[in-house]
Amino acid sequence: MEEEALFEKIKGMDISELEAISKEIRERILDVVSHHGGHLSSTLGATDLIVGMHYVFDVKKDPFIFDVSHQAYAHKLLTGRWDAFETLRQFGGISGYTKPDESPYDYYIAGHSSTSISLAVGAGKAIRLRGEEGERIPVAMIGDGAMSAGMVYEAMNELGDRKYPCVIVLNDNEMSIARPIGAISRILSQAMASPFYQRFKERTEKMLEHFPDSARYMAKRMEEGMRMITPGILFEEMGLEYIGPIDGHDMVQIVETLKTAQAMGKPVIVHAQTTKGKGYEIAEGYFEHWHGVGPFDKTTGKSLKKSSRPSATKIFSEKLCQMAQKDRSIVGVTAAMPSGTGMKQLMERFPDRFWDVGIAEQHAVTSMGPLAKEGFKPFVAIYSTFLQRGYDQVIHDIALMNLPVAFAIDRAGIVGEDGETHQGAFDISYLRAIPNITLFAPRDDETLELAVEFAADFPTPCAFRYPRGAMILAPGRYRASSFKTAEAEYLEENGEILFIGYGNGVGRAVESAEILKKSGVNAAILDLRFVKPIDRKRLEEAAGRWSEWYVFSDSVKMGGVASAIAEALMPGTLEKVRIVSFEYEDNFIPHGNTILVEESLGLRPKQIAEKILKGRS
Repeated sequence: MEEEALFEKIKGMDISELEAISKEIRERILDVVSHHGGHLSSTLGATDLIVGMHYVFDVKKDPFIFDVSHQAYAHKLLTGRWDAFETLRQFGGISGYTKPDESPYDYYIAGHSSTSISLAVGAGKAIRLRGEEGERIPVAMIGDGAMSAGMVYEAMNELGDRKYPCVIVLNDNEMSIARPIGAISRILSQAMASPFYQRFKERTEKMLEHFPDSARYMAKRMEEGMRMITPGILFEEMGLEYIGPIDGHDMVQIVETLKTAQAMGKPVIVHAQTTKGKGYEIAEGYFEHWHGVGPFDKTTGKSLKKSSRPSATKIFSEKLCQMAQKDRSIVGVTAAMPSGTGMKQLMERFPDRFWDVGIAEQHAVTSMGPLAKEGFKPFVAIYSTFLQRGYDQVIHDIALMNLPVAFAIDRAGIVGEDGETHQGAFDISYLRAIPNITLFAPRDDETLELAVEFAADFPTPCAFRYPRGAMILAPGRYRASSFKTAEAEYLEENGEILFIGYGNGVGRAVESAEILKKSGVNAAILDLRFVKPIDRKRLEEAAGRWSEWYVFSDSVKMGGVASAIAEALMPGTLEKVRIVSFEYEDNFIPHGNTILVEESLGLRPKQIAEKILKGRS
């Protein structure tokens, strides 16, 4: 298939040809994702809607906005990236999310949820200010899962008041929006989606302007009564027009409904019901496993990726589960990532004590405060990149109250193929500035278990971080000892230079030290363990023994571990010590295989050893 201007070619197609294009796009997505991994079920389910959007609207001028944008693979394939799609999520290849640097048809970068309606409102404001209403219209696609975040309702609140023309396609694939009630609802919903109904409604409203108040009142009450048994009541009460639900795989319905919405000149919600994994029978329906996948066999659906060591997430989950079995005060929450954070096992075993609140990080954090106040021990398990969304709540609702909530920060450091929007680079920097919070990190599997124990007993707010996948440092390399507040631990005390590692950075320090040793340079290794409060005493003593310090942590330099060390040292100490940080520079980190990304940053152990040798020569 020729990829050039494919979105323009479909303008002249009939319905059967559009359906054929959708099928071909699904096959392309399935082929590439089965080889390289990526998001699958949601993007297969959204394919028909995206083809319909490109048929009805003009991506050259209309802002196409995708919430999270992991479901936008069909959009990429329609906008000149058919061949490049083979490089999806690979280092140096195309992103798994929309990215304006990659294509002029990607209006906005998106990797976090629930931003699309706010973006549509912003685009609507700009279009009105530029005097282009009637010429351009924002088109936003949002999944029903994203409707659990408060930001969506903030945006709809303003949109319903300001009435900027836009079309919001609600891709309902999990029925988290209220299920329509019975056959009557289905019949009414299909009728409400038709152009005839929308024209009838508009003419009736104009006609009623000339009727007495009593007639207008009765007509309004009748319409409201009809809408009460459809899912549209929420949106209509917020001042938005609602059409649907429609079958999100019926191309005739999709095209007719989008044309109707386009012509209305108002903010319109088009509610489309789709099937996750559409077109790939093994993944069809609600199976969390198929949301994001690694390489797999298309015929059987079985994963091709095998891991020899357990992930840090699994170790955290199993340890917390063991502790929760014995201690009923332990409770926990996650925000729409029960499998990803290891909370699924706990939710299944202790459904009254562990919760998934949906895409609502702010609520997740704040809701744990009263539990801590009432004597429970809450664990908030959230990815580093998503905890950013609950930052004010960490400060205002937990730290300010000095409540013993433990933050288990998953996916700290480079997360690989998800790229810039998901790298866990900033949590040390953004949490270190908060009073009352204690920050620590395990170096391997055994110390991760000890970190969970320490957090469970800690009397004030604390946070510990761990990586995606397995820890770098193999278990059993060094004897595991319990955490003691603000105490660092020497793993190797003999050497002419000092390596200071934090969390998973300890493993990188150990690997780098082994390479240096072959060149005749021995490094002492200090596991910092706590970055707040920091072991000031041990660092001051170390300044009298080593003049070269090298810092290892999977975090940004600005406000990071080396910065914390420098801030902790007594005046004059820095004159005796040269500190070199192997943390991330002040840039967003690209997507791709983690090893290749680290190599591009110069952070592989061999590269680090070469830099140290060169700097000492």
